[in-house]
Order: sequence, then C-alpha cells, then structure tokens
Amino acid sequence: MYAVVGAGLAGLAAARELVTLGHQVVVLESTAQVGGKVRLGEVGGQPVDEGADAMLRRVPWGVDVAESLGLELVSPATGAASLWTDAMRPLPAGTLMGIPTDLEAVRDVVGVVRETPGEPVTDDLSVGALVRGRLGDAVVDRLVDPLLGGVYAGRADGLSVQATLPQLWPHLAEHRSLLEAVRAARGVPSPGPVFAQPRGGLGLLPAAMAAGLEVRLSTFVRGLARTASGWRLETGSAADPSSLDADGVILAVPAAPAARLLRDQVATEELASVGYASVAIVTLVLDGPSPGAGSGYLVPAVTGRDTKAVTFASRKWDRGGPAVVRASVGRAGEESTLQREDGELVHIVWTELREALGELPAVLDSRVTRWGGGLPQYAPGHLDLVRRLRSGLPPGLAVAGAAYDGVGVPAVIRSGQLAARLLR
Repeated sequence: MYAVVGAGLAGLAAARELVTLGHQVVVLESTAQVGGKVRLGEVGGQPVDEGADAMLRRVPWGVDVAESLGLELVSPATGAASLWTDAMRPLPAGTLMGIPTDLEAVRDVVGVVRETPGEPVTDDLSVGALVRGRLGDAVVDRLVDPLLGGVYAGRADGLSVQATLPQLWPHLAEHRSLLEAVRAARGVPSPGPVFAQPRGGLGLLPAAMAAGLEVRLSTFVRGLARTASGWRLETGSAADPSSLDADGVILAVPAAPAARLLRDQVATEELASVGYASVAIVTLVLDGPSPGAGSGYLVPAVTGRDTKAVTFASRKWDRGGPAVVRASVGRAGEESTLQREDGELVHIVWTELREALGELPAVLDSRVTRWGGGLPQYAPGHLDLVRRLRSGLPPGLAVAGAAYDGVGVPAVIRSGQLAARLLR
C-alpha cells in the first residue's frame, strides 16, 4: 500500500497514477476538501473559480486527465487582453512571457528600446537581470513583470530564467541576441486556443480526479519515519495519535511541510528556504453587463496599484447572467497589502476598476479568497536545488507539486504522475 500526502492536483494525479500501476493507495489531506488551490465557489448565485481558472491546452497532461474523466473542455470566448499603465493598451503579441521578438511591436508600451547583445548564458540568473541587461528596465517593468506576476505573483528580478522560462533556456547558450533566442524558443505558434477549462469551471476537476480514490480528509500528517519494510506516517493530534504504514510515500505538499516531514531523512535547509507569495482573489458580481473589453487586463507593479490582474470571467468563458469580475491582489514582498480587511480589499479593487474603466454597474455580491503562501518563488538555481533534493531521497520516498516542477495545472499533474512512477 502507498500513501500520498496532499490532495491537491499533484497528489490526486500521483494517486491516480499509482492505481493505474496496480497499487492500493490512500490519500491523506489535512483540510476538509480536495483540490488545493483549485476550488469552485458561488458568489451572487454564480459559480466562480476561487483559484486558478484555466490550464494550458497545448500541453497534454491536464487536458488528457480532464478528458479521460469525461469532462467537456471549453476555451475562452476571447483571448484579447490589455495592459493598464498610463492608459489601457492592447497586450503586445509575439512575446514570450513579455520578452519581445520585435521591439517595434512593443514601442507603444515601453517606448523606444534598443537591444544590447550579450555573451551566451550558461549559468542560471533572474529573468529581470537577463532582460534588464539586454533590453532595459522598461521592458521588465512594463511587460515582463506583469506577465510573470500573473503566473507566479513574483517579481522578474527574483525569478529564475531556467525554472520559469524552460523553453527559452537552451537557446540562450546559442544566441548573443535575446530577441533571436526568444524567436527560436517560440518557434511557430500552434494554431487554436491557448487555454481551456472544464465547462462550468476548473474547480470541477479535483472532485472528478478524486472519484474512486480513498481520500481521508482532515487528516494531518505529523511525522514520517522509516520502518523495516517501508514507512510509517504519524497522523492525528498529539493527544490522540494514530499511524499508517505504507510501502512508499509521495509528499505532494508545499515546501515547508515537505521539509518538516523529510528532516530526519535528508538535508532540508534548501527546501525549507523556498519562498512563497501570498495572493487574494477578489470576485465581484455586478448588476449589469461585463465591463471593459476582451478577457481582462494586467497591471504592472511600477504603476503603484494594488490590483495586479483583472479577468472579466463571464465574458471570457461566455457565461450568461450577471457580470463576474475577478481581480488578483498581492505580489511577492507585498504581504502588507493582504493584511487589510476583506471589505477594504473589495473597496480597493472597486476603486481601481473604476479608475481603469469608468462608471460600473452596482456590486451585487463579492468575495475575497485568500491564498496564504499560495505560489512558490523559483529563485535562480531552483532546478539545481530540486535535483539535489530528489537525488538524496531514500527509496520509497518522492516529492511532487508546484514547489518543484512548475505552478500551472498541467505541470503539477505531470509532477504527480512522474513521482508515482519513481515508486514502482
């Protein structure tokens, strides 16, 4: 019997893979529900995703799992997005996470920019250091930072090129020109939509993945110890302890709890040092049609605004009923923003929405969903850290999830699947 600690998408994917390989599996989840940071809620009578709302369609792992479970996938009705700086501007096309392939195409956003070619890159560095050195501050502050921030809630100056832009990394050793490296990394864009979700919301995916699995909710794992035949997981409270023996264990939890459970098995100082950014999703249901245009807009941190991204959810997913608007608040290092009360965060988002879009329909309902320590920050050298950790794990132990292999839905699903195969 195998145990998976954590019932987020990585843990559920690991458990499903182990079952496919013919193993008996139990999933232990400390909270009262599955899904981790993928969750469907209801605001103003409207179903809304309170965490991530989409997955990449062009990589197979998330799409394959959803379709194998019989979920119907839909794509956004519009992919047009904007950037709100001094004015609302169309998000330039032809970039890789904001790094352009054509400087003329981004002039309206960043002004006149000239490239400074550099030596081939073979040692990991931050995205900010790379792009500032080659293309200047404006490209980082007004393009790269908001796009990276939309995915990682982090700043370009603290995020690893190798970990966050893996498709670009090999080309940096071959080209002195960053533009040429980005062109090579982008290749020929695939036709068709980029994103997808199950009809009704991405938050439907966790329950579908958990169906048929033995999942024990509200079960906190306090300790992990080796036994003569495998592993013993200590669960329950100190006053009412219990245990579970397993042949192998997958830890699909964030870096800090994983480090706590692994501390008697391997050196965990590096893992414990992985930083996390906290974010909040402010959802508004409006008494009228969806405001703005397209699917939403991004807000660079240099503008000084608290809102970092806005999604016009009802338009994006072509849903009827009152307009649903989702705003993301919180960047790495800006925890003080999230210390405000829910009502104050709603007011901030509402005020900045009106500044960006003008008069708006009245708010029928709202909700603030907080994800404390929600998104890992991949500092330069992160992938080497992960390789060192995994190479030191004893047989029968594996790790999976956003702390290691990527924060997107397909990445965490793939991480869980690969961890399961390591325990065969």
